[in-house]
Amino acid sequence: MTRTTQWVYGWLMLLPALFLLALFTHYPAVANLWHSFFSTPRASRPAVFIGLDNYRTLVDDPIFWQSLINNLWYALGTIPLSIVIALAMALWVNGRLAGRGLLRLAYFTPTVLPMIAVANIWLFFFTPEYGLLEQLTRSFGFATHNWLGSKSTALPALMIVTVWKEAGFFMIFYLAALQSMSPHLAEAAAIEGASRWHFFRRVTLPLLMPTTLFVLVNAVINAFRLVDHVVVMTRGGPDNATSLLLFYVFETGFRFWDSSYAATLTMVLLAILATTALLQFFVLDRRVHYQ
Repeated sequence: MTRTTQWVYGWLMLLPALFLLALFTHYPAVANLWHSFFSTPRASRPAVFIGLDNYRTLVDDPIFWQSLINNLWYALGTIPLSIVIALAMALWVNGRLAGRGLLRLAYFTPTVLPMIAVANIWLFFFTPEYGLLEQLTRSFGFATHNWLGSKSTALPALMIVTVWKEAGFFMIFYLAALQSMSPHLAEAAAIEGASRWHFFRRVTLPLLMPTTLFVLVNAVINAFRLVDHVVVMTRGGPDNATSLLLFYVFETGFRFWDSSYAATLTMVLLAILATTALLQFFVLDRRVHYQ
């Protein structure tokens, strides 16, 4: 087989995947960008080209900025905590302990639950007066509190739900990385008299950096695409305290039927996720792999 034949054969093998990728990823993104330059069509008025008017409206939109700030705080509150808890759980269940199979199952169970089911479970926990959390706090003498109805606690309550659901998912990747490490590393460190903490800090943690990068990128993407929990638990309230970017896109497009402005908001979201991907491939990826 000649080199040209191999090249043609390789591209023919990739063609179905490239077609599906272009059809369901690249084309919608380009169409969304094009749609953001037009007004929203109505029953008696077709869409007209308005240029950058939607983007000028976005700059002056206070709900957009609040949703963006909420999303940044949400990401800052959930990503580090989820990764740290996932790593701690992976280190624990990777050791020799009785019933570790059941423990792994218990950690991973929240991941396989549907997001709507998870939201309804935690909605009961946070319910004022008779919710599980209220029963616990009342037993210690604390006053009742509307966790999802207060601006100061609504967003942290959503963060707790996310950490509870995602930590077990990220644990699987860390556990797989730990099990792929050679046991001779620990044996050599023990012969040299290295402590467990020193071995973790100098050997285990650096070797886990590629996995940490993968988990980090997924955690960032998840933080900016959450909508299910917000719809079920708070609907963006109180007073937009839990309105996140994707939820605002959902509200704008499907509740207020302003599809062109929703497309503009979507482009901002895509820009954030694209920046994250570029940061991974061109900056962080070169710093975490050890050859």
